[in-house]
Parts: sequence; C-alpha cells; structure tokens
Amino acid sequence: MERTTRRELLTQAALVGAGAVLPALSASARRAAPAAAVALARCEDYELLPLVGRLGGLVDRIGGLRRLVSGKTVVVKLNLTGSPGGGTLGLPASRTYHVHPHVGMALAVLLDRAGAKRIRFVEGTYSRQPFETTLAAYGWDLPFLKALRPRVEFEDTRNLGSSASYAEVKVPGGGDLYPRYLLNRSYVDCDVYVSLAKLKNHQTAGVTLSMKNNFGITPTALYAQAEHNENSTSARVAVFHEGRVAPAKGVPQELHPDGPRVPSFRVPRHTVDAVGIRPIDLAIIDGVETVSGGEGPWFPLTAQKANLLIAGRNPVCTDAIATVCMGYDPMGARETGPYPGDNHLAMAAARGIGTNDPKRIEVVGLTLAEARHPFHWEPSKRGT
Repeated sequence: MERTTRRELLTQAALVGAGAVLPALSASARRAAPAAAVALARCEDYELLPLVGRLGGLVDRIGGLRRLVSGKTVVVKLNLTGSPGGGTLGLPASRTYHVHPHVGMALAVLLDRAGAKRIRFVEGTYSRQPFETTLAAYGWDLPFLKALRPRVEFEDTRNLGSSASYAEVKVPGGGDLYPRYLLNRSYVDCDVYVSLAKLKNHQTAGVTLSMKNNFGITPTALYAQAEHNENSTSARVAVFHEGRVAPAKGVPQELHPDGPRVPSFRVPRHTVDAVGIRPIDLAIIDGVETVSGGEGPWFPLTAQKANLLIAGRNPVCTDAIATVCMGYDPMGARETGPYPGDNHLAMAAARGIGTNDPKRIEVVGLTLAEARHPFHWEPSKRGT
C-alpha cells in the first residue's frame, strides 16, 4: 500500500546526485521552510505526578492535546536503543540513554485526559521477548497504563508484529537512499504520531532527537540483513550506515547503489527520508537526565543533567531548538560542531519540512539562555 503524506506538498528537491554535498541554504530556502513554536520547561526529576503537570503545561503552550488527539488513535515511538540490558555510568538506562518510563506514562495520562481513543507505544527492539516484557524490565508500570480509559497497546515494530503484512510507503520527493520503504503497519494505521525522544549526542548524526528517533521505524526483519528474517535481532548498520548489504529480496532497493558507503553521508539522508515516510505530529524530548558522547553505552559517555523537557509540533524546529540548548548550532556546516558529516537538520530544512533557523522559531516557556546546557562534545573523526 502506498501512502501520500502532507509533507509531499512541502517537499523541495534536495540532493539528487548520490555523491552530492549538501549545498548552503539560500535565504529564500530558509524562509520557505515552515516555522512552529517550541516549548521549553524546567524539570528537576522524574517523579510521576509533578511530571504530569510539567509536561501538561509544556504541551499547552504549543496548543494543547485535545484538538490533536480527541477520539483518535495515537502512536508513540519511544527511544529504547540498544540491546536489552542494564544502564551505564552507574545509572539505569532510563536516566542515561533511554526515554524515562515516567515521561511516557505522564504522556499517556495527558492523552487520556485529552480524549484519545487508543494509545499504542512502539519501538523496534533487538529482542525476541514480548515488548511488554521488555518495557516492564525497564521500569514501565504496565498495569498503570492499562488502567487508563483509552485502549493502551504495545507493539515491537522490528517485524510484522500483530499485522499480516507490511505497509509500503513512498519517500516524498523520491528519497535520497531508497524511493520506498516497508513498515510495520502501526506507523500507518494511526491518526496522530508522536516521537518521544531523548536529548543525546549521536556518533554518526551528531545529535539524536525527535527526527533521528524515526530512524528506528524501519523493521530489522527486512533492513538488517540480506534476507527476510522475522526473528532478526541484528542492527541496521550493514544496510543503512555502511551500505555494504542490500535489503531483503522484494524490498525496494537503493536508488544509487554506487553512491558513497560512508555512514556520515548515509545516516543523515536516511534520517530525513524517515521523517518523510512517517511525519511527526508531536515531538517531545526528555532532557531531564541524559548523556553526551554518543547514543548508547557502546561509546564513552558522560552523564548530563540538563533538567529540560522540550516539545513542539514541527520536528525540525523542535530539534533545532534542542540543539541550541545542547550548545550547538543547528545551522552548522557539514563536518563542524557535533556533525561528523552532513547536518540532517539543514537537509530537512532544504526539503521544506521545517526551519532549522532558531531566529525564526518562537520559543515559549524558558528562554534559550535559561535552557542552555552545553554538552561539550564533538566527534573525534570526521567524514566516517
């Protein structure tokens, strides 16, 4: 099944050559990308009841939830990257590199109050155990969630899950790496899609926020190895990062198979394509406690306590402001600041998805000066 999204109306031609280097955005291109307000709030800890109030006040500043979700099915994509296991730096995963369960639970309470009909939490894990088992191991109170008025469901989107077939979706504008993708139907069979991300660095993308969280929507059953394997627990590195393995037979193949096999070239392009195939209706970023230095404990990390919650309706605008909070320039040139290669925020702006120019984005709640928490990390290698 092919699905046309509203993003296609905003899409601009970007990098048509496989070896093209991202050009500098013209003033007219920057003006063309839409701008939307981003809300910032101080949050000192993860105590659930105060968190409901803080998160509720945050989303109210950008229009609230009722008009967005009342009577609708809402899918919430989590960031629970990495293999199942413990935390790092003497702290649990939820206080370092995972979205904290209380942020997800607070969001569920707010969706309940706003009249959502159904809530489905999703993530593509690297585990064959039931997704509910994984969530419970990470501290999610599943009985609490199931007691809410909306129907609350949980789906591991690493494969077909509860569906009988995959959904085929087109990349608006044709795509940079692949023209079309196959996805678990959870990402299509919903009315509202929320990216619930963590405020972190990423060794290949520089920052991993609401847009980079979308990287994980592609099923590893099809995009982790050369054959279709519904039981796969492998990562997507060989296919998306390195391009040394083609996706499974029957899956739409790469547009430019002779293009660069460099992760810092490929990952930003797939990140932007992934926002095209599953547009983000609401971006929420957990920056209360997190890490710098990478996306998970397979890299050297440093604990960060930014004490921040961030929310916005446009993922590019939201990520741009979050990047400023981290002490970086969201308009930075390739191979500068935190970006090992291309800046996916600039690429998304060039596509017309949203502006990455913080001067065009209204910030409500905390000021940028109040929210700024420099991460003081840059990649040791560029262009890899």
